[in-house]
Amino acid sequence: MTSIGITPEERAELGKALTDALNPLAAAIRSRQSGLSTARMWEADPVEVTLSALAAWKVVDTEVKQLTAMAAATAGSYGANYEQMGAVWGITRQGARKKWPDAVPRPAAAAKTGTALELFGGTAELVQDSSSGGWAWAGEGADKTRGAAEDGTWYATKEEAAARAGAFLREHAATPS
Repeated sequence: MTSIGITPEERAELGKALTDALNPLAAAIRSRQSGLSTARMWEADPVEVTLSALAAWKVVDTEVKQLTAMAAATAGSYGANYEQMGAVWGITRQGARKKWPDAVPRPAAAAKTGTALELFGGTAELVQDSSSGGWAWAGEGADKTRGAAEDGTWYATKEEAAARAGAFLREHAATPS
């Protein structure tokens, strides 16, 4: 699924609906700030009136962000992954993970065993996340140093995870005596 656009007509209708919904909130904010009744809101200084509208949009923005996070969490609970969410939002998989960090169940709960990798005297286990399909690794170098993919990092391919694990194992190879 790709990012969704709307027609100019839909945009105009949405703008009108949002403005109609915003006006009572802006009037209430202006009334509290000025002491004027909501019916007399427009009699106030134009700068103050427009700042009341701006304050109301800030309230709406905060609510929309919360509702968006709830929608992302709901999508994640039904099995959507960050790649899908990012595509809908017009951002990358990593951007979606950053925007909604708790939307998709943690990979540890959904991980399955993948492939063992033995290089430079150390071993690493490659694991695939069954919900997103991403790959991660954890291992121990020959020098007994333990390492893993950064917390929450899942690579797009098994080969990329193996390359990262291999670089770690090479860095922690046993030194010849």
